[in-house]
Amino acid sequence: MAVPGLAPRLAAAALLRGVLEEGRLLSDLVQSSRGPLASLPPQGKARAQSLAAETLRHLGRIDTVLDQFLQKEPPAPVRNALRLATCELIVDGIAPHAAVDAAVRMVKNNRQTQHLSGLANAVARRVGEHGPEIWPDLAPTPLPGHLAKPLAKTYGAEVVRALEAAHEKGAPLDITLHPSVDVAALREALEAEILPTGSLRLQSWGQVSAMPGFDEGAWWVQDAAAAIPARLLGDIKGKSVLDLCAAPGGKTMQLAAAGADVTALDLSPHRMERVRENLARVELKAKIVVKNALEYTPAQKFDAILLDAPCSATGTIRRHPDLPYAKAGLALNPLLNLQKDLLGEAANWLKPGGEIIYCTCSLFPEEGEEQVASFLDTHPDFEQLAAMAEGLEPEWQDPQGGLRLRPDYWAGRGGMDGFYMARLKKKDQG
Repeated sequence: MAVPGLAPRLAAAALLRGVLEEGRLLSDLVQSSRGPLASLPPQGKARAQSLAAETLRHLGRIDTVLDQFLQKEPPAPVRNALRLATCELIVDGIAPHAAVDAAVRMVKNNRQTQHLSGLANAVARRVGEHGPEIWPDLAPTPLPGHLAKPLAKTYGAEVVRALEAAHEKGAPLDITLHPSVDVAALREALEAEILPTGSLRLQSWGQVSAMPGFDEGAWWVQDAAAAIPARLLGDIKGKSVLDLCAAPGGKTMQLAAAGADVTALDLSPHRMERVRENLARVELKAKIVVKNALEYTPAQKFDAILLDAPCSATGTIRRHPDLPYAKAGLALNPLLNLQKDLLGEAANWLKPGGEIIYCTCSLFPEEGEEQVASFLDTHPDFEQLAAMAEGLEPEWQDPQGGLRLRPDYWAGRGGMDGFYMARLKKKDQG
Protein backbone atom coordinates (compact mmCIF):
# COMPACT_ATOMS: atom_id res chain seq x y z
CA MET A 1 0.00 0.00 0.00
CA ALA A 2 1.39 3.38 -1.06
CA VAL A 3 2.02 5.77 1.79
CA PRO A 4 0.91 9.34 0.95
CA GLY A 5 3.90 11.63 0.85
CA LEU A 6 6.52 8.91 1.22
CA ALA A 7 7.59 8.81 -2.44
CA PRO A 8 8.63 12.50 -2.59
CA ARG A 9 10.59 12.11 0.64
CA LEU A 10 12.40 9.05 -0.68
CA ALA A 11 13.18 10.99 -3.84
CA ALA A 12 14.45 13.91 -1.76
CA ALA A 13 16.73 11.50 0.12
CA ALA A 14 18.04 10.22 -3.21
CA LEU A 15 18.75 13.80 -4.26
CA LEU A 16 20.71 14.38 -1.04
CA ARG A 17 22.71 11.23 -1.69
CA GLY A 18 23.45 12.33 -5.25
CA VAL A 19 24.74 15.72 -4.13
CA LEU A 20 26.52 14.84 -0.88
CA GLU A 21 27.91 11.40 -1.72
CA GLU A 22 28.25 11.47 -5.51
CA GLY A 23 29.13 15.15 -5.96
CA ARG A 24 26.41 15.71 -8.57
CA LEU A 25 24.51 18.92 -9.23
CA LEU A 26 20.91 19.06 -8.09
CA SER A 27 19.82 20.37 -11.50
CA ASP A 28 21.37 17.36 -13.25
CA LEU A 29 19.67 14.94 -10.87
CA VAL A 30 16.31 16.66 -11.24
CA GLN A 31 16.40 16.74 -15.04
CA SER A 32 17.69 13.21 -15.55
CA SER A 33 15.20 10.92 -17.31
CA ARG A 34 16.42 8.13 -15.02
CA GLY A 35 16.86 10.27 -11.94
CA PRO A 36 15.09 10.13 -8.56
CA LEU A 37 12.18 12.29 -9.75
CA ALA A 38 11.48 10.52 -13.04
CA SER A 39 8.45 8.52 -11.83
CA LEU A 40 6.86 11.23 -9.69
CA PRO A 41 3.90 13.41 -10.71
CA PRO A 42 4.57 17.17 -11.02
CA GLN A 43 3.47 17.97 -7.47
CA GLY A 44 5.64 15.20 -6.05
CA LYS A 45 8.63 16.35 -8.09
CA ALA A 46 8.22 19.90 -6.83
CA ARG A 47 7.99 18.73 -3.22
CA ALA A 48 11.02 16.46 -3.45
CA GLN A 49 13.16 19.13 -5.08
CA SER A 50 12.07 21.80 -2.61
CA LEU A 51 12.68 19.58 0.42
CA ALA A 52 16.14 18.52 -0.78
CA ALA A 53 17.14 22.11 -1.57
CA GLU A 54 15.96 23.46 1.78
CA THR A 55 17.74 20.66 3.61
CA LEU A 56 20.99 21.48 1.78
CA ARG A 57 20.49 25.19 2.45
CA HIS A 58 20.30 24.59 6.21
CA LEU A 59 22.51 21.49 6.37
CA GLY A 60 24.97 22.86 8.93
CA ARG A 61 22.28 23.83 11.39
CA ILE A 62 20.37 20.60 10.77
CA ASP A 63 23.39 18.43 11.50
CA THR A 64 24.20 20.42 14.62
CA VAL A 65 20.67 19.82 15.93
CA LEU A 66 20.81 16.11 15.12
CA ASP A 67 24.18 15.69 16.76
CA GLN A 68 22.62 16.74 20.06
CA PHE A 69 20.58 13.54 20.01
CA LEU A 70 22.87 11.00 18.28
CA GLN A 71 25.41 9.08 20.36
CA LYS A 72 27.22 7.76 17.28
CA GLU A 73 27.12 8.37 13.55
CA PRO A 74 24.26 6.46 11.86
CA PRO A 75 24.45 5.06 8.32
CA ALA A 76 24.08 7.71 5.62
CA PRO A 77 20.49 6.73 4.67
CA VAL A 78 19.39 7.16 8.30
CA ARG A 79 21.24 10.47 8.62
CA ASN A 80 19.54 11.73 5.44
CA ALA A 81 16.08 10.61 6.58
CA LEU A 82 16.62 12.48 9.85
CA ARG A 83 17.97 15.52 8.00
CA LEU A 84 14.80 15.69 5.93
CA ALA A 85 12.63 15.23 9.03
CA THR A 86 14.52 18.02 10.84
CA CYS A 87 14.01 20.34 7.89
CA GLU A 88 10.31 19.55 7.81
CA LEU A 89 9.94 19.98 11.55
CA ILE A 90 11.88 23.22 11.99
CA VAL A 91 12.06 24.96 8.61
CA ASP A 92 8.79 23.89 7.00
CA GLY A 93 6.73 23.58 10.19
CA ILE A 94 5.27 20.19 9.27
CA ALA A 95 3.18 18.55 11.98
CA PRO A 96 5.55 16.54 14.23
CA HIS A 97 3.64 13.28 13.93
CA ALA A 98 3.78 13.42 10.11
CA ALA A 99 7.48 14.25 9.91
CA VAL A 100 8.46 11.65 12.56
CA ASP A 101 6.31 8.97 10.94
CA ALA A 102 7.83 9.71 7.53
CA ALA A 103 11.38 9.40 8.87
CA VAL A 104 10.58 6.05 10.45
CA ARG A 105 8.96 4.76 7.25
CA MET A 106 11.94 5.88 5.19
CA VAL A 107 14.35 3.98 7.44
CA LYS A 108 12.10 0.91 7.37
CA ASN A 109 11.92 1.13 3.57
CA ASN A 110 15.63 0.28 3.34
CA ARG A 111 16.44 -3.34 4.24
CA GLN A 112 19.89 -2.36 5.42
CA THR A 113 18.53 0.15 7.92
CA GLN A 114 15.23 -1.42 9.01
CA HIS A 115 16.68 -2.32 12.38
CA LEU A 116 17.34 1.37 13.09
CA SER A 117 13.73 2.50 12.78
CA GLY A 118 13.48 2.78 16.56
CA LEU A 119 16.50 5.08 16.61
CA ALA A 120 14.97 7.21 13.86
CA ASN A 121 11.73 7.45 15.81
CA ALA A 122 13.45 8.47 19.05
CA VAL A 123 15.77 11.05 17.45
CA ALA A 124 13.07 12.60 15.26
CA ARG A 125 10.76 12.93 18.27
CA ARG A 126 13.47 14.68 20.29
CA VAL A 127 14.18 17.01 17.40
CA GLY A 128 10.49 17.86 17.26
CA GLU A 129 10.44 18.57 21.01
CA HIS A 130 13.74 20.44 21.44
CA GLY A 131 14.96 21.41 17.98
CA PRO A 132 12.96 24.66 17.70
CA GLU A 133 14.58 25.87 20.95
CA ILE A 134 18.12 25.08 19.75
CA TRP A 135 17.73 26.37 16.18
CA PRO A 136 17.70 30.17 16.68
CA ASP A 137 21.04 30.19 18.48
CA LEU A 138 22.87 28.35 15.70
CA ALA A 139 24.94 30.13 13.05
CA PRO A 140 23.98 29.80 9.38
CA THR A 141 25.44 26.86 7.52
CA PRO A 142 29.15 27.56 6.95
CA LEU A 143 30.73 27.37 3.53
CA PRO A 144 33.07 24.42 3.02
CA GLY A 145 36.74 25.22 3.48
CA HIS A 146 37.58 25.14 -0.23
CA LEU A 147 35.22 28.11 -0.65
CA ALA A 148 35.47 29.82 2.73
CA LYS A 149 39.27 30.09 2.78
CA PRO A 150 39.78 31.89 -0.54
CA LEU A 151 36.73 34.09 0.03
CA ALA A 152 37.99 35.06 3.50
CA LYS A 153 41.38 35.90 2.00
CA THR A 154 39.68 38.17 -0.55
CA TYR A 155 36.90 39.76 1.51
CA GLY A 156 37.63 38.97 5.16
CA ALA A 157 35.98 36.62 7.66
CA GLU A 158 33.17 39.05 8.48
CA VAL A 159 32.06 39.20 4.86
CA VAL A 160 32.13 35.41 4.61
CA ARG A 161 29.74 35.22 7.56
CA ALA A 162 27.49 37.76 5.82
CA LEU A 163 27.59 35.65 2.66
CA GLU A 164 26.62 32.56 4.63
CA ALA A 165 23.68 34.42 6.16
CA ALA A 166 22.58 35.55 2.69
CA HIS A 167 22.83 32.01 1.35
CA GLU A 168 20.65 30.66 4.14
CA LYS A 169 17.90 33.20 3.45
CA GLY A 170 17.60 32.01 -0.13
CA ALA A 171 16.50 34.26 -2.96
CA PRO A 172 13.29 36.17 -3.68
CA LEU A 173 11.80 36.22 -7.18
CA ASP A 174 13.02 39.11 -9.34
CA ILE A 175 11.51 39.98 -12.68
CA THR A 176 12.51 42.29 -15.52
CA LEU A 177 9.71 44.19 -17.23
CA HIS A 178 8.95 44.58 -20.92
CA PRO A 179 9.38 48.30 -21.69
CA SER A 180 5.75 48.57 -22.79
CA VAL A 181 4.45 47.59 -19.35
CA ASP A 182 2.77 49.92 -16.85
CA VAL A 183 5.22 49.42 -13.96
CA ALA A 184 2.95 50.75 -11.21
CA ALA A 185 -0.01 48.62 -12.28
CA LEU A 186 2.06 45.45 -12.50
CA ARG A 187 3.75 46.13 -9.17
CA GLU A 188 0.31 46.39 -7.56
CA ALA A 189 -1.02 43.29 -9.31
CA LEU A 190 1.98 41.23 -8.18
CA GLU A 191 2.26 42.88 -4.75
CA ALA A 192 5.92 43.45 -5.58
CA GLU A 193 8.62 45.90 -4.56
CA ILE A 194 10.28 48.13 -7.13
CA LEU A 195 14.03 47.86 -6.63
CA PRO A 196 16.34 50.86 -7.13
CA THR A 197 17.60 49.33 -10.39
CA GLY A 198 14.09 48.96 -11.82
CA SER A 199 13.52 45.23 -11.31
CA LEU A 200 10.42 44.05 -9.45
CA ARG A 201 10.91 41.76 -6.45
CA LEU A 202 8.46 39.32 -4.90
CA GLN A 203 9.18 37.79 -1.51
CA SER A 204 6.49 35.12 -1.98
CA TRP A 205 4.93 33.68 -5.09
CA GLY A 206 3.16 30.66 -6.49
CA GLN A 207 3.37 29.07 -9.92
CA VAL A 208 5.29 31.54 -12.07
CA SER A 209 3.39 30.81 -15.27
CA ALA A 210 0.08 31.58 -13.53
CA MET A 211 1.14 35.03 -12.29
CA PRO A 212 -0.40 38.23 -13.72
CA GLY A 213 1.31 39.37 -16.89
CA PHE A 214 3.15 36.12 -17.66
CA ASP A 215 0.97 34.96 -20.55
CA GLU A 216 0.89 38.51 -21.91
CA GLY A 217 4.71 38.60 -22.04
CA ALA A 218 4.88 41.54 -19.63
CA TRP A 219 7.98 40.27 -17.84
CA TRP A 220 10.53 37.51 -17.41
CA VAL A 221 12.29 36.05 -14.38
CA GLN A 222 15.79 37.47 -13.89
CA ASP A 223 17.77 38.22 -10.74
CA ALA A 224 18.21 41.95 -10.18
CA ALA A 225 22.01 41.64 -10.39
CA ALA A 226 21.83 39.61 -13.61
CA ALA A 227 19.73 42.39 -15.16
CA ILE A 228 22.49 45.00 -14.73
CA PRO A 229 25.09 43.95 -17.37
CA ALA A 230 22.79 44.69 -20.31
CA ARG A 231 21.98 48.10 -18.83
CA LEU A 232 25.67 49.04 -18.75
CA LEU A 233 25.61 49.37 -22.53
CA GLY A 234 23.30 52.40 -22.39
CA ASP A 235 21.42 53.35 -25.55
CA ILE A 236 21.80 50.47 -28.02
CA LYS A 237 18.78 51.12 -30.22
CA GLY A 238 19.60 50.08 -33.76
CA LYS A 239 23.03 48.70 -32.83
CA SER A 240 24.24 45.18 -33.56
CA VAL A 241 24.80 43.34 -30.28
CA LEU A 242 26.04 39.81 -29.64
CA ASP A 243 24.82 38.03 -26.51
CA LEU A 244 27.62 35.52 -26.06
CA CYS A 245 26.78 32.45 -23.93
CA ALA A 246 23.18 33.66 -24.11
CA ALA A 247 21.12 30.94 -22.42
CA PRO A 248 18.82 31.14 -20.49
CA GLY A 249 18.08 34.35 -22.40
CA GLY A 250 17.22 37.04 -19.88
CA LYS A 251 19.90 39.34 -21.24
CA THR A 252 18.90 38.53 -24.83
CA MET A 253 15.39 39.76 -24.08
CA GLN A 254 16.74 42.90 -22.40
CA LEU A 255 18.90 43.73 -25.40
CA ALA A 256 16.07 43.10 -27.84
CA ALA A 257 13.66 45.14 -25.72
CA ALA A 258 16.15 48.03 -25.85
CA GLY A 259 15.88 48.04 -29.62
CA ALA A 260 19.15 46.34 -30.53
CA ASP A 261 19.70 43.98 -33.46
CA VAL A 262 20.54 40.98 -31.29
CA THR A 263 22.40 37.78 -32.08
CA ALA A 264 22.13 35.21 -29.29
CA LEU A 265 24.85 32.55 -29.30
CA ASP A 266 25.09 29.46 -27.12
CA LEU A 267 26.15 25.85 -27.64
CA SER A 268 23.18 24.17 -25.89
CA PRO A 269 20.31 23.29 -28.28
CA HIS A 270 17.97 22.50 -25.38
CA ARG A 271 18.60 25.78 -23.56
CA MET A 272 18.41 27.81 -26.74
CA GLU A 273 15.02 26.31 -27.50
CA ARG A 274 13.88 27.80 -24.21
CA VAL A 275 15.30 31.14 -25.35
CA ARG A 276 13.22 30.88 -28.53
CA GLU A 277 10.11 30.12 -26.48
CA ASN A 278 10.72 33.03 -24.12
CA LEU A 279 11.33 35.46 -26.98
CA ALA A 280 8.06 34.37 -28.57
CA ARG A 281 6.16 34.83 -25.31
CA VAL A 282 7.40 38.39 -24.81
CA GLU A 283 7.11 39.16 -28.54
CA LEU A 284 10.76 40.10 -29.02
CA LYS A 285 13.14 39.04 -31.76
CA ALA A 286 16.74 37.90 -31.89
CA LYS A 287 18.83 35.81 -34.25
CA ILE A 288 19.47 32.46 -32.57
CA VAL A 289 22.80 30.73 -33.22
CA VAL A 290 23.46 27.31 -31.65
CA LYS A 291 27.22 26.85 -31.86
CA ASN A 292 30.37 26.57 -29.81
CA ALA A 293 31.59 30.17 -29.51
CA LEU A 294 35.18 29.10 -30.12
CA GLU A 295 34.12 27.71 -33.52
CA TYR A 296 31.96 30.68 -34.49
CA THR A 297 32.82 33.30 -37.11
CA PRO A 298 30.37 36.21 -37.47
CA ALA A 299 29.55 37.58 -40.90
CA GLN A 300 30.14 41.10 -39.63
CA LYS A 301 31.63 42.67 -36.54
CA PHE A 302 29.38 43.90 -33.73
CA ASP A 303 28.82 47.29 -32.14
CA ALA A 304 28.70 45.66 -28.70
CA ILE A 305 29.14 42.24 -27.13
CA LEU A 306 27.78 41.01 -23.82
CA LEU A 307 29.78 38.07 -22.49
CA ASP A 308 28.30 36.37 -19.43
CA ALA A 309 31.10 33.84 -19.25
CA PRO A 310 30.90 30.29 -17.88
CA CYS A 311 32.23 30.36 -14.33
CA SER A 312 32.20 28.74 -10.90
CA ALA A 313 28.75 30.27 -10.20
CA THR A 314 29.81 30.97 -6.61
CA GLY A 315 27.66 34.10 -6.65
CA THR A 316 24.49 32.02 -7.01
CA ILE A 317 24.75 29.69 -4.00
CA ARG A 318 21.70 31.31 -2.40
CA ARG A 319 19.72 29.95 -5.37
CA HIS A 320 21.66 26.70 -5.68
CA PRO A 321 22.50 25.38 -2.19
CA ASP A 322 23.93 22.21 -3.69
CA LEU A 323 26.87 24.05 -5.28
CA PRO A 324 29.16 24.07 -2.21
CA TYR A 325 28.82 20.29 -1.96
CA ALA A 326 28.58 19.25 -5.60
CA LYS A 327 31.59 21.29 -6.64
CA ALA A 328 33.94 20.47 -3.79
CA GLY A 329 37.54 21.01 -4.78
CA LEU A 330 36.47 22.97 -7.84
CA ALA A 331 39.30 23.38 -10.35
CA LEU A 332 39.21 26.92 -11.71
CA ASN A 333 41.89 26.56 -14.38
CA PRO A 334 39.67 25.12 -17.15
CA LEU A 335 37.12 27.89 -16.54
CA LEU A 336 39.80 30.58 -16.45
CA ASN A 337 41.20 29.37 -19.75
CA LEU A 338 37.75 29.31 -21.34
CA GLN A 339 36.99 32.82 -20.09
CA LYS A 340 40.29 34.06 -21.52
CA ASP A 341 39.58 32.43 -24.89
CA LEU A 342 36.04 33.83 -25.06
CA LEU A 343 37.24 37.33 -24.23
CA GLY A 344 39.89 37.04 -26.92
CA GLU A 345 37.33 35.97 -29.52
CA ALA A 346 34.96 38.75 -28.50
CA ALA A 347 37.75 41.29 -28.95
CA ASN A 348 38.21 40.11 -32.54
CA TRP A 349 34.50 40.34 -33.32
CA LEU A 350 34.06 43.90 -32.04
CA LYS A 351 34.08 47.06 -34.17
CA PRO A 352 36.50 49.85 -33.20
CA GLY A 353 34.77 52.11 -30.68
CA GLY A 354 32.55 49.25 -29.55
CA GLU A 355 32.20 47.81 -26.04
CA ILE A 356 32.39 44.41 -24.43
CA ILE A 357 30.49 43.89 -21.20
CA TYR A 358 32.31 41.06 -19.46
CA CYS A 359 30.58 39.50 -16.46
CA THR A 360 30.61 36.37 -14.33
CA CYS A 361 28.34 35.27 -11.49
CA SER A 362 31.45 34.40 -9.48
CA LEU A 363 32.83 35.77 -6.23
CA PHE A 364 36.41 34.83 -7.12
CA PRO A 365 38.63 37.71 -8.37
CA GLU A 366 40.42 35.23 -10.63
CA GLU A 367 37.26 35.04 -12.74
CA GLY A 368 36.57 38.77 -12.59
CA GLU A 369 39.03 41.50 -11.71
CA GLU A 370 42.13 39.43 -12.47
CA GLN A 371 40.72 38.08 -15.73
CA VAL A 372 40.01 41.62 -16.94
CA ALA A 373 43.44 42.90 -15.85
CA SER A 374 45.09 40.09 -17.78
CA PHE A 375 42.98 40.87 -20.86
CA LEU A 376 43.95 44.53 -20.78
CA ASP A 377 47.63 43.63 -20.43
CA THR A 378 47.47 41.63 -23.67
CA HIS A 379 45.05 43.90 -25.56
CA PRO A 380 46.46 47.45 -25.60
CA ASP A 381 43.76 48.42 -28.08
CA PHE A 382 41.20 48.19 -25.23
CA GLU A 383 40.52 50.39 -22.22
CA GLN A 384 38.31 49.83 -19.18
CA LEU A 385 35.45 52.27 -18.63
CA ALA A 386 33.48 52.86 -15.44
CA ALA A 387 30.65 50.37 -14.99
CA MET A 388 27.75 51.86 -13.09
CA ALA A 389 23.96 51.71 -13.36
CA GLU A 390 21.09 53.56 -11.78
CA GLY A 391 20.23 52.39 -8.27
CA LEU A 392 23.64 50.94 -7.38
CA GLU A 393 25.91 52.12 -4.59
CA PRO A 394 29.15 53.91 -5.61
CA GLU A 395 31.22 51.83 -3.20
CA TRP A 396 30.36 48.70 -5.20
CA GLN A 397 32.65 49.99 -7.94
CA ASP A 398 36.37 49.21 -7.69
CA PRO A 399 39.17 51.70 -8.49
CA GLN A 400 39.52 50.32 -12.02
CA GLY A 401 35.83 50.92 -12.73
CA GLY A 402 34.65 47.33 -12.40
CA LEU A 403 31.42 46.54 -10.58
CA ARG A 404 31.61 43.98 -7.77
CA LEU A 405 28.23 42.77 -6.41
CA ARG A 406 27.79 40.34 -3.52
CA PRO A 407 24.88 38.30 -2.12
CA ASP A 408 25.01 40.23 1.16
CA TYR A 409 24.31 43.54 -0.59
CA TRP A 410 20.70 44.75 -0.15
CA ALA A 411 20.47 42.33 2.78
CA GLY A 412 17.33 44.03 4.09
CA ARG A 413 15.66 43.63 0.70
CA GLY A 414 16.62 40.00 0.18
CA GLY A 415 20.12 40.25 -1.31
CA MET A 416 21.27 39.73 -4.89
CA ASP A 417 23.38 37.28 -6.83
CA GLY A 418 27.13 37.81 -6.68
CA PHE A 419 28.58 39.23 -9.91
CA TYR A 420 31.57 40.96 -11.40
CA MET A 421 31.05 43.27 -14.39
CA ALA A 422 33.45 45.27 -16.52
CA ARG A 423 33.08 47.64 -19.50
CA LEU A 424 35.85 47.20 -22.04
CA LYS A 425 36.01 49.63 -24.95
CA LYS A 426 37.90 49.00 -28.18
CA LYS A 427 39.78 52.15 -29.02
CA ASP A 428 38.97 53.91 -32.27
CA GLN A 429 41.52 53.34 -35.00
CA GLY A 430 43.68 56.16 -36.29
